[in-house]
Amino acid sequence: MIGQMIMIGFRGMNIDEVSESVKTSIKDEKVGGIILFDYDVVKKEAKRNISSPGQLKTLIADIQNLSDTPLFMAVDQEGGRVNRLKTKYGFPKSVSNKYLGTLDDVDSTKFYAHQNADLLSRMGFNVNFAPDVDLEINPTNPVIGKIERSYGPDVETVTKHAGIWIDEHNKKSIISVLKHFPGHGSSDADSHLGVTDITKYWSEIELEPFKALAPKKRVAIMTAHVLNTNLDSVPATLSEKIIKKILREDWEFDGLLFSDDLHMAAVNAMYDFDNIIEMSLNAGVDVFVFGNNLKYDEDIPNKVIESVSKMVKSGAIEESRIKASYDRIMREKAFLN
Repeated sequence: MIGQMIMIGFRGMNIDEVSESVKTSIKDEKVGGIILFDYDVVKKEAKRNISSPGQLKTLIADIQNLSDTPLFMAVDQEGGRVNRLKTKYGFPKSVSNKYLGTLDDVDSTKFYAHQNADLLSRMGFNVNFAPDVDLEINPTNPVIGKIERSYGPDVETVTKHAGIWIDEHNKKSIISVLKHFPGHGSSDADSHLGVTDITKYWSEIELEPFKALAPKKRVAIMTAHVLNTNLDSVPATLSEKIIKKILREDWEFDGLLFSDDLHMAAVNAMYDFDNIIEMSLNAGVDVFVFGNNLKYDEDIPNKVIESVSKMVKSGAIEESRIKASYDRIMREKAFLN
């Protein structure tokens, strides 16, 4: 059950290049999900998992064949700057959320959403870490507004275009993941690089797109590592007050919750590994995402399983908490079959 809660990244363009450690983790069901990238941040080179449509489709099929239980196969494919399937690799051109929100044309959004969903489906992906439903409250935000990831500052515009995106992906049996809860659009810093305190900037209106879109079919949510001391003293991914209280209790959201990458400095700079796992579990996270692209550690599955197992044995975490996430995961995987 714990293994199904783990998603990792790895290096390799084909199955022969994938390390035996990663393949063993998949075969032994120590991981339930995989995330693919085109660029290796640690090595600073565009040689990771993606080089062409044919290569990518074969890699995904070969990875899936290693596991008896279907894997979540995920990618960050928002369009525009956050675009792993680039034209230089032979994929169709994409556009940014900012472009679509400014154009504000339903048919154009549907065209690009359908194109994206169809492409991901043909490649073998079943999870897309998109759409970004952060409101563009701060246009100079280095990780959202400045790189055109938001549909705009208006709740209605964001909700309308993100909803079209979700519907088109749902038609192709692809889970859409709203990000970054409870809102990253007002920040003035990048949570990849360190603690991102949004206390002075965040407002409740940033919750509205998430609340409106969460009830749709095949919708999951990604938590943000942002810190808002008006809500809690810890980053949102680790916060029961933000994640459990708002999403699970107030909104009665019973869909999947993915963490943002737990290798990010915004959590690693503040807490040790066991604390990050325990706090995110208690907050309600279902899938721990370790992209292995900010640091590289193929032993992450074993470390997570060992950490959670110890917590269950000590009573720090109830087994029912693990079972709840496992049931949500397997419910979505049954649909993907």
